[in-house]
Amino acid sequence: MITALALLVGGAGTVSAVPGGTPGSDSGGAGGAAGNGRVGSGRLDGGGYWLRAEGTFAPPSAFVPSPAKTYDMRLVPAAARIEIGQFSVDTGTTVTARLRGLVPGRAYGMHVHTAPCGSDPKDAGPHYQHRPSPTAEPGNEVWLDFRTDANGEGSARARHGWGFRPGGAGSVVIHDAPGGAGARLACFTVPFGSYGAL
Repeated sequence: MITALALLVGGAGTVSAVPGGTPGSDSGGAGGAAGNGRVGSGRLDGGGYWLRAEGTFAPPSAFVPSPAKTYDMRLVPAAARIEIGQFSVDTGTTVTARLRGLVPGRAYGMHVHTAPCGSDPKDAGPHYQHRPSPTAEPGNEVWLDFRTDANGEGSARARHGWGFRPGGAGSVVIHDAPGGAGARLACFTVPFGSYGAL
């Protein structure tokens, strides 16, 4: 499916495993049966960028490491799944999220953060901000707050008229409540790209 996306948008792409992932398999979405992590990305004709990353949550101490780390297995259970998409062109960036296996009927906060995930929830750094600011604002950051349905599935989408700085965004963090702050429940390392760069 990732390769098909690259062909559909008229660009080239690559698919690779991320740490703890299984190369050569395509889960077809957040509900698939791939390994613990996988990412596909590519350049669009005209300089745009697309990305699709998926992972299976595991605790930081898991024997098989995963780019998706849960710090609270009660609210983000091990084996819950996440898929993040990015589509960037000269007019802006869209980020999408799909999740499954979470607590049914619950509201979560989720934002793009500046650094990759680590064993400590703080390792992901602060929210990514288009313009540095002392306050958290949805127009200056990528907020992906969502509420799960009766099956524990949720989705979110954010669109901005700006793009990520190269190397500036490294993960998404799931928080215990929607809004600008909250305890960090889980983290997923995502190699976000910028317009015109691969």
